[in-house]
Amino acid sequence: MPSLIILRGLPGSGKSTLSGILAENDNWPVFSIDDYFTDSITGSYAFRYRDNHLAYQWCENETEKAMVKKTEKIFIDNAFTLEWELEPYFALAKKHDYAIFVVTVENRHQGTNSHEVSEDQLKKMAEKYKVVLY
Repeated sequence: MPSLIILRGLPGSGKSTLSGILAENDNWPVFSIDDYFTDSITGSYAFRYRDNHLAYQWCENETEKAMVKKTEKIFIDNAFTLEWELEPYFALAKKHDYAIFVVTVENRHQGTNSHEVSEDQLKKMAEKYKVVLY
């Protein structure tokens, strides 16, 4: 059965690094809302809050395109601090008959977030972050 692997965690936890490793040298697609804000030519990142909803939609659309192609493994790396952010991916996995795995990545390597998220914002995100036990 094809698999959708979601990597979630706070900024700087290593989600992007881990997804790159798991994607086996780009053998499998990795989608992130960060990609939406990253210039494909220069590689520069410029977050625009007003476009955040478009980034989420883009990530979901790219995931579904890969599912339609029956891609064996698909990786998503986003913070997913709120449960509702995961729900569209659960629905896509069900619709396209994908096994779904949610992996929480923790910053135990003293990594830093590359998007300059402030310490205050990280603390707010951490307070909202919930691990589901079912």
